Amino acid sequence: MAAPPPRRQAWLFAAGLAALVGASFATLDLKWADFLSPGALASLLKFAASFFPPQLAPGFLAKTGAATLETLAMSIVGTALATLFGLLLALPASGRGHAGALALRGLARGLLNVLRSIPELVWASLLLIAAGLGPFPGALALALHTTGVLGRLFAESIENAAPEPAFALRVRGLSALRVFLFATLPQVGPQLLSYTLYRWENNIRAAAVLGVVGAGGLGQMLYYHLGLFHMRESCTVLIAMILMVAVVDALSWAARRALER
Repeated sequence: MAAPPPRRQAWLFAAGLAALVGASFATLDLKWADFLSPGALASLLKFAASFFPPQLAPGFLAKTGAATLETLAMSIVGTALATLFGLLLALPASGRGHAGALALRGLARGLLNVLRSIPELVWASLLLIAAGLGPFPGALALALHTTGVLGRLFAESIENAAPEPAFALRVRGLSALRVFLFATLPQVGPQLLSYTLYRWENNIRAAAVLGVVGAGGLGQMLYYHLGLFHMRESCTVLIAMILMVAVVDALSWAARRALER
């Protein structure tokens, strides 16, 4: 049986996607009328107003600044470790480099699937049992999850690299490591760096959330003050999160634009 033409395939895919979205709305008990009722909106505005003005006491600002740096450090350590181990796993997962890597492809891909399938919060909860409270288990949780994500992205980039330069060096007797460094890495290097910067942006947000389970940083401050209904303090912590994410996003965007030139 002949396959349907590409346009028909696109329409079938769009119809299936629309049916899936419609079924999702139908199966969920979405109470839009209650959510948008005047009483609900008034309660929401009253709750939002309780956050202002933010707490600007010098002592609390200093504490928030230290927690911001701790969150930033968690994201940097987690991303750096994930970049290293993601690249190490991406080589066998891509099936490129040397013949022995082909036998390890399934194992490496399976490990990457497991690492990225478990959310950061779950990794942090498991690591807190072994390492205790603080930023160390949070950084490790980011590293484990991000290793799975970056490893898969790195492997696909290596697979899509043009094989001719690597083949030309292999036939001249160069080792697999030198072939990768001088033929494959120059092709995929900018893409790998772009993926790393993008995941660092995500890890900034994830590090702020990991504090909820006791991993330190801004998330732990936010969980503590919200639990005690300290709304002004919670507002200051939220502002610090927003500013930190905005600054990192801007720096990462500028770096990616520079790579594209």
